[in-house]
Amino acid sequence: MVVDNEYSPEDQTLLATKYPTVQWLSESKNIGFAKANNRALQQVSTDYVLFLNPDTLLSTDVLQRSVEYLQANSEVGALGVQMRNSQGFFLPESKREIPTIKGSFFKLSGLADRFPDSAFFNSYALGHLNAGGLHKVPVLAGAYMMIPTEVAKQAGGFDESFFMYGEDIDLSLRILGLGKENHYLGTAFITHIKGASSKQNPDYLNHFYGSMKIFLDKYPHLYGGKSGIWILKIFIQTILFVSRITKNYK
Repeated sequence: MVVDNEYSPEDQTLLATKYPTVQWLSESKNIGFAKANNRALQQVSTDYVLFLNPDTLLSTDVLQRSVEYLQANSEVGALGVQMRNSQGFFLPESKREIPTIKGSFFKLSGLADRFPDSAFFNSYALGHLNAGGLHKVPVLAGAYMMIPTEVAKQAGGFDESFFMYGEDIDLSLRILGLGKENHYLGTAFITHIKGASSKQNPDYLNHFYGSMKIFLDKYPHLYGGKSGIWILKIFIQTILFVSRITKNYK
């Protein structure tokens, strides 16, 4: 099932002819990641649903191994796999901790990248956990997230107040709130051509940091209330300003 966020009758006719088993859901404009996936979720009646980014390539056995894992582990509410970039290098956002003030600071400041294997500096991406292992984790990436359909619908799908970024963290937390577990299957992998979707959106920086602000307002208890949120928002706004200046300078 493909949600087309930039409908072209000519392209859709061509693709529908080439891929007759695909169901096409068309939108005249980009409605965002959360809304697009929720539209597809409403149509799904299978045992499992896989949310998959368009800029991904699947290894030959990843779907079968994912389904078999979920069938064997009924406590799992969502399953993610190891993601690699187009050069074959591991993408640390494949598995993540719930964003904390400390973890977010180290991530945004670049310290997490300097100490990628550190449980202290890179708690955001659970750097101390083996990339090729099997782990119970708090947060999975929306680029590849397989969920029992009943659980996905019980959780209400993605929060549509997020246009782009952050909605996968939010859904991961709500699945945990249902008493389910999120698991990372590092022995299966996909290739994620990271940033391909965002590069098509010239306002992706605003979406990214805007989503962070939405998340902060939704989960104030994770950041020490209003004071912690205030500090993080100032930090986010500063980074956004610097990013724009740097981009314009280049």
